[in-house]
Amino acid sequence: MEIVISETKQALGKEAALRGAGFIRAAIRERGEANIILATGASQFEMLHALVKEKIDWSRVIAFHLDEYIGLTKTHPASFRRYLKERFADLVSPGTFVYINGETDPEQECTRLGKLISKHPIDVAFVGIGENGHLAFNDPPADIETEESYIVVNLDEDCRRQQMGEGWFATLGDVPEKAISMSIKQILKSKTIICSVPDLRKAKAVKNTLEGSVTPAVPASVLQRHNAVWLYLDKESASMLS
Repeated sequence: MEIVISETKQALGKEAALRGAGFIRAAIRERGEANIILATGASQFEMLHALVKEKIDWSRVIAFHLDEYIGLTKTHPASFRRYLKERFADLVSPGTFVYINGETDPEQECTRLGKLISKHPIDVAFVGIGENGHLAFNDPPADIETEESYIVVNLDEDCRRQQMGEGWFATLGDVPEKAISMSIKQILKSKTIICSVPDLRKAKAVKNTLEGSVTPAVPASVLQRHNAVWLYLDKESASMLS
């Protein structure tokens, strides 16, 4: 794992986007296309802002959605489909964007998504780490062994409070209790992983991810098992590291 610490979250976003864009272009040169995963949330604002400005033949990119709430409409302000459409897909027009539909039968949707992603090995996964150490919506204690590509998960209170704290929902009661999430093992199948984690509120999760053992209690700790992870921090998120 390579750890890059920037002075600001803006610099973090630019560095992460630059590295990820390089991997995308390399995949297109080698195979004629690139398959990527995109995360959402406040931690990805700066990275996505920089990524869409990179010179990439986006028509050759197939993008997969990392996670989505169950029961939330795609027009809801907190919808991750809406987030990615407005902040990525509408700006670069990728060849294909595979959204998660949280309004249909969750188990059938997981099956549909699993079949699709099995045909498209991932070149670059852009992810973040939650305040509770989650990776995607795999909250602790996460199932880090399931072979399913997408799973239905229960969101713990810490995760739901983070979503409210970031301003996506007015009250805790408004935050859905269930979501569809890419599984830990599916994320780890990615050839390279770009993990962007700014802000002081993520400092404890970053410390637990890097300095503890791999455990379902800190789902992001599984990144220690991957041999091509670039972790981008700012001074605040790195402030608790030994």
